[in-house]
Amino acid sequence: MTDRTLRAGLPRRTVRLRLTAWYGGLFLASGAALLALTYGLVAGALDRPTVLERAVTTNADSVDGAAGDGAALDAEIGDLREEAQRIADRQKTAVLRTLLVQSGIALGSMSVISVLLGWLVAGRVLHPLRTITATARDISATSLHRRLALDGPQDELRELGDTFDALLARLDDAFHAQRQFVANASHELRTPLSRQRVLGQVALADPEPTVDTLRAAHERILVAGEQQERLIDALLTLARGHAGLDERRPFDLARIAREAVVACGAEAAERQVTLRPSTGPAAPSGHRALAERLVINLLDNAIRYNTPGGHVDIRTSTRDGRAVLEVANTGPDLAPEDVERIFMPFQRLGTARTARGFGLGLSIVSAVAAAHDADLTAAPRPGGGLRIAIVFPAAPTKPR
Repeated sequence: MTDRTLRAGLPRRTVRLRLTAWYGGLFLASGAALLALTYGLVAGALDRPTVLERAVTTNADSVDGAAGDGAALDAEIGDLREEAQRIADRQKTAVLRTLLVQSGIALGSMSVISVLLGWLVAGRVLHPLRTITATARDISATSLHRRLALDGPQDELRELGDTFDALLARLDDAFHAQRQFVANASHELRTPLSRQRVLGQVALADPEPTVDTLRAAHERILVAGEQQERLIDALLTLARGHAGLDERRPFDLARIAREAVVACGAEAAERQVTLRPSTGPAAPSGHRALAERLVINLLDNAIRYNTPGGHVDIRTSTRDGRAVLEVANTGPDLAPEDVERIFMPFQRLGTARTARGFGLGLSIVSAVAAAHDADLTAAPRPGGGLRIAIVFPAAPTKPR
């Protein structure tokens, strides 16, 4: 028989079985120690002279004092003492044997009872764990809404159950957000793909195509392809931001902000928006390329959703050793409850946020900020527009 076959015939070493073994073993060890201590104390007490021995000794001393030193009397007294000693030894042996046998029987009986009680107590204590295990086994991606909702005292098992419920809640939110994201991304990708297919079909259905019509059809197909590329690139950047950073290196946030102002200058001039940079020293640590996308997306959002003649303020600074990026723009009024929505993927508010972009710009900003462990706050500006502040953790070394 192999070791695996031998192990298969043994009971499974569950936590309940191990706890029961511990309970029984501890009780047996403590009971044996108590028995040994009791045995020693009783044996010590029996070593003291018995009543019979003291009586014989007292009477012998009295007789010796009254009758003198007769040889016959001395021999008789010696015999009495030896007999008393033998009786005492037999009595001590019998008492110790009786104590040992009866204590052993009592210890064995109580050990069996302690094992049974330990099995019951271990089962009761581990009942919440069985509930957690059964629930975790039954839960799937389509039933993450289920909760343990353990009751009872606020002990470690209740804390474990509450932690498991909190984990399920986070997973449920994550799966819901993922499903919503996939649905939105599929919808956004379907539009340019459908447009490309229609353009190709129209060009092929033309009975007398010319170079100009074919060129125009292909140019429109290329525009739709570029739209798909921008969307895919935005989705990849968003996914990269959610994945976090494997390596962090210091970079110059003020320099990135100045370069972004230059890159967005033409679009700002076209939309009649004034850029007002104020770039003080700021050197966080993280991923420079992602930080560049964060700043570009913030500026692009502030320029697009602005008003003619408006402005965009972009500032970098250092506060308490932490790099700070602030972007504020004029624009349409935003309700406080709408601010959180615009950081969700594919969310556009009102007609001003329709048919322009993919609704991923601020989602990427939020993901990149989270990847850098930065604090992001956003609030509507009095009179319209939005103010966004991102506070990065302090960088330990100098920027590159």
